[in-house]
Amino acid sequence: MTLPAAIRPFVEFPAILRAHGFPVAPDQTMGFVEAVGLLGPRDMRDIRSAAIAMLSVPRDRQTEFDALFKAYFLGQGLAASIEDDDEDDDVQAYEPTGAQVDVEEGMEEDETGDLATSAEILRRRQFVPADESGALRHLARRAEKDLPRRLSYRRAFSQRGNRIDLRKALKQALRQDGEVFDLPVTRRKTRQRRILLLVDVSGSMTDQSVATMRFAHKLTQAAERVETFTFGTRLTRVSHSLRIKNTDQALESVGATVADFDGGTRIGDALQAFLAVPRFAGQARGAAVLILSDGLERGEPATLVEAIRKLARLCWRLDWLTPLAADPGYEPRTEALSACLPFLDSLVPGDRIEALCTHVLSLSRPS
Repeated sequence: MTLPAAIRPFVEFPAILRAHGFPVAPDQTMGFVEAVGLLGPRDMRDIRSAAIAMLSVPRDRQTEFDALFKAYFLGQGLAASIEDDDEDDDVQAYEPTGAQVDVEEGMEEDETGDLATSAEILRRRQFVPADESGALRHLARRAEKDLPRRLSYRRAFSQRGNRIDLRKALKQALRQDGEVFDLPVTRRKTRQRRILLLVDVSGSMTDQSVATMRFAHKLTQAAERVETFTFGTRLTRVSHSLRIKNTDQALESVGATVADFDGGTRIGDALQAFLAVPRFAGQARGAAVLILSDGLERGEPATLVEAIRKLARLCWRLDWLTPLAADPGYEPRTEALSACLPFLDSLVPGDRIEALCTHVLSLSRPS
């Protein structure tokens, strides 16, 4: 589909920011376009304000943002610190700071997942059709009963209620000449608690990506409210794709949506991007948050620890499922994950679909 000429600049500019290491999600691009439309901008200052607000530009990178903004919208040249005219044409990826990194020949063909990298290598993933496992069928059967629930603000009639339903009592009295033999009582209803999945799709998680996405799809189909985001070097919301009922079609849509499959690992930056968008962060409030990652962070450890601390304050519980924990003697070795332990409710194995399904069905049980 061809974009209207009036909208194209506001879609292309966020893509330029992403190319220079700014964590801009697709939903933020849509929000930026809507904000510009609502403002009915009279000059470039209005567009700049909308971009800073909706694209979550970090305060410490506003100088770099302004240079890119002026270069794109005003045609001004970039400073040498942002872009060097003499740089090599073979540059394929960007660091979180915007500095470019040469990717050695053959590096992007490594499918083992043994090495975590912070370089951004963009590629799509094609999922091969597979039979549904017994664990996923068990998850679908038990989800309604075993997934965690919370009290709703809505009330319903109950034999063991704790509040008199005055309206129903008055109607009963009118029908019975003013007599009320049994006071109708109500209690608060319950509903399934929201589940938020944050799925690592970086190169070090290559072997687990297929299993985790099939688990995410089945959970989305079985539960009332599930939100799913993927992260590697960028953050992508894939909830809409996973709501497609057919598994193969849903995973095909995910593969076309996520551009950083099997690439670098910048967990902290991705989680900070998630928390920076109010409607994303709101999904974590009171939710059961599951992070499916090996925790091999290549960014700044302090960035990840701060993001986990904020996330833990928002959610009902925060669990980290890592394939490395399948080893009975496993202990987190990385500085970032070790510092995150005080904010986690559990650090458990997540190497197989069976382990993922068992854990999510046990969330409502006492520890």
